[in-house]
Formats: sequence, structure tokens, C-alpha cells
Amino acid sequence: MKQKNTGPVLVFFAAVLMSLGGILIKTIPWGAMAINSGRNLFAALVTFAYMRATGYKLRLNKTVLGCAACIAACCVTYTLATRLTTAANAVVLQYTSPVFILLYLWVFFHQRPRRLDLAACGVVFAGMACCFAGSLSGGGMAGNLLALVAASTYAVVFMVNMFPGADSFSSYFWSQVLGFLAGLPWLLSEPSFSAGSWGAVAFMGAVQVGLAYLLMAKGLAHTKPVAANLICMTEPVLNPIWVALFYGETVGPLSLVGIGVVLCGLMVYNVAGTKKQTEAD
Repeated sequence: MKQKNTGPVLVFFAAVLMSLGGILIKTIPWGAMAINSGRNLFAALVTFAYMRATGYKLRLNKTVLGCAACIAACCVTYTLATRLTTAANAVVLQYTSPVFILLYLWVFFHQRPRRLDLAACGVVFAGMACCFAGSLSGGGMAGNLLALVAASTYAVVFMVNMFPGADSFSSYFWSQVLGFLAGLPWLLSEPSFSAGSWGAVAFMGAVQVGLAYLLMAKGLAHTKPVAANLICMTEPVLNPIWVALFYGETVGPLSLVGIGVVLCGLMVYNVAGTKKQTEAD
């Protein structure tokens, strides 16, 4: 039971680290694909070092590679979406991923969504709508569509342990390798290779991606996919807070209401879910 309670906590801290991505990108004068390539390089090094230090055996099979391709595709499409539409659009649309999780669970695993899952999704989406009210009309259609593709592949991040032959650590490592290779041409063509830029990219890859995905992999072993995805919705909620703290941008009253709705919804969902699991055990 202790491990089941620890899982959501690890996922939450992973989401907090992931939420630093937006503010870190502001400090790096590179193109989006170059940043994505560079950060995945350092993330892969961190993940590989962890696996070597713990004696974890790296695996490669169709399931691992397929999940890795989906995760890498999520990173690439989300990065491109933020260039083609507003950042708020990309975040909101990517976090429609719980709908895809419920759909995948229903179609591939014949698991009908519970009322609690559907209710939690509704509450969280209401909070997200408050945070980014009016933003969906401001972006480009191509970027919006790419963000939806990112959502459909982001769902796989939380289901990576459910497929036969799956291995979350290996899938995350290979996704980072694929992400590095996908953006390598843009990385090599970058005119600015200052020590400061590389330092920011290294920190971003090692902490915001590498450490975050290690926490995510450990947390997902004891957290259900829908619950994990809902917890990770704290990522887009925290983004405007970091921006407000470090760049002086204000958070409007409606956004503050949305933040409160999301956090309260997640808390109630996890308390109710833990109670149901305890009763079932």
C-alpha cells in the first residue's frame, strides 16, 4: 500500500519538473527542433547512466520501440505546435490526452471508464478552460492539429507499462535517442553554440526531461494511467506560475480560479481513488 501511495507523489514531482520546460526554453536562443534534440541528448545520457548504475537491463523489442516512437512523436509534434500556434493552445490541446487514454483502454483493453474517471476529467477540463479561456481562437489551425496529435501520443506515456513486453525505462531511453536524432540536423545548423546555451540545454535535458521521466517511470509502476495523466495536468497549471514569478507576467483572476479547480479536482480524485482501492483490497 505504501508503494501505491508513493506512485502518485512521484508522478506529481515529475509533472513539476516538466512544467519548467516553458521558462527554460525562454533562456535558449535556439530553434525549437534544435532545443528538443539537445535536451534529449542529455536526457538519454542521464537515463542510460541511471540504468547502468542500478544494473537495469536495456531492452529493445517491438513494444518498447513502438512506445518510444509514440513518446518521441509527442515531443516533436508538441514542439512544432508551440511554434505554429500559441503556447496556451498547445498546452490545452495536448492535455486532452485523458480522453485518448480512456478511448485506448476501452478499445484495446476492454476497460470501460468509471464514473469517477469521467467526472474527474470533466472537473479538470473545466479548470483548464478557466486557465486558458479564449485562447483557442488565437492560434493557427496547423498548430492546433499538431497539438491534438501530441495528445494522442502523449496518452501512450501513461500506458507504457500495459502492453505485452513493455519496459518503461527502455521506452523512455529510446524515445530520447529518437528525439535527439530527429532534431539533429537543426541542432548542427544552429549558429549560436555559446556555453550558456549549452548549459541551459544540459540542465533542461538532465533535470526537466531526464530526471522527470525517471520519476515518471517509477511512479507509473504504482499509478493507474488516467490518474497519472490527471496528476500531470498540474504541469500546464504551474507554467503560468513560473512565468509570473520569474518574468513578472501576471496571472489573471480567472486563471487563479482554474488553478484552484484543477488542484482541488486532482486531490478529490486521488483521495476517492485511494479509498476505493483500499476497500477493494
